[in-house]
Amino acid sequence: MANHTSELDCKRIHDSLGSLSHLVPSLSNLTQPQRQQLRDTYKALYGEDLITRLHTLSSIMSFWMLSPHDRDATLAREALEQHVPDFKALVEIFVGRKSSHIVLIKQAYHKTFTRNLDQDILNLDPPHPFQKILVALSASHQAHQADISHHISKCDARRLYETGEGGSGGAVEESVVLEILSKRSIPQLKLTFLSYKHIYGHDYTKSLKRGNYGEFVKALTLVVKCICNPANYYAKALYRSLNGATRDKRSVARILVCRAEIDMDEIKGIFKEKYGKEVGDVICESIPSGEFRDFLVALVTRTTHSQAAPI
Repeated sequence: MANHTSELDCKRIHDSLGSLSHLVPSLSNLTQPQRQQLRDTYKALYGEDLITRLHTLSSIMSFWMLSPHDRDATLAREALEQHVPDFKALVEIFVGRKSSHIVLIKQAYHKTFTRNLDQDILNLDPPHPFQKILVALSASHQAHQADISHHISKCDARRLYETGEGGSGGAVEESVVLEILSKRSIPQLKLTFLSYKHIYGHDYTKSLKRGNYGEFVKALTLVVKCICNPANYYAKALYRSLNGATRDKRSVARILVCRAEIDMDEIKGIFKEKYGKEVGDVICESIPSGEFRDFLVALVTRTTHSQAAPI
């Protein structure tokens, strides 16, 4: 049942002819269930999807209001449609979501775009090593066991060592890596990389740099970093996006919207420790003033509720 606040917000959105800056504080603090309630209320009051209305007024707000699986399906399609595919965005989806959510993403992707996500990744031309890794990660969400095993993690760590830096050539054996990625869950893979460090005294990514540092290894390194320490990965990604020769506002928005309810406090802490500045301050320094910037800052500083587990 709609409450007075959601009805009032709906009226403000419906009656707005331009800026929604006055709604930044209230909308940015909504949880996913509250955002869905607002959409339901708007539909009941005005017979129109709130996303459709918001899209004409504020792309960042409409992006925030989407359900997580619809948002990820949209992100995946946009990533694949780039002149140079945005493989980082795809990795973040396949690494950072639970298997049950990946199923919903693929369903939403097919429903919205009448296409198959896995097939679209496979069909990218020219071929790229990220494709092999993404296909393996997609398979892992379909085939893995729910429980994690320390024994399997140690066995997999040894296989990675013996077919990598511990082998005669020192180069990574792609087939072994892809087999492990395709058969293990993300939590299991994370445990494997922790076991690798425990057994051999250094991170797996450090061993990768010792070998033939080709495109496959570069892609694999990024994936491993995203698996092992996502908050550190996203803190670095934010900094790069806000401090490059050209600001990557698309990546900043993607990270903040997708991580706002998961690990934003941890990301902010790592960002401050690494770069000596608050994320919000760097956003204000790097992105022109306006509703888009205000909403990004609001997502960083939102104060509602404890942050949830990854979806």
